[in-house]
Amino acid sequence: MGIQACEHVPGDVPALPARPVCEDCLKIGGRWVHLRMCLHCGHVGCCDDSPHRHATAHFQETGHPVIRSAEPGEDWRWCYVHQRQVG
Repeated sequence: MGIQACEHVPGDVPALPARPVCEDCLKIGGRWVHLRMCLHCGHVGCCDDSPHRHATAHFQETGHPVIRSAEPGEDWRWCYVHQRQVG
């Protein structure tokens, strides 16, 4: 089946920060495993393997459906609505 197009991917995508961090974790003294960036507003949050799952919490709070990896060398995207990797 492969990676499919998704109508939720926005046309204008914010630039990845030069040194991404999970600001939500920093505020509470938390830690993260990997970082994800919202393609709708640029919010950077920690992944679901992290204790606080801030990227998913951001989706649940805002409804912004598509994130990308904020890890060096990775450029994949995930749609929370479709629960799959998207292009």
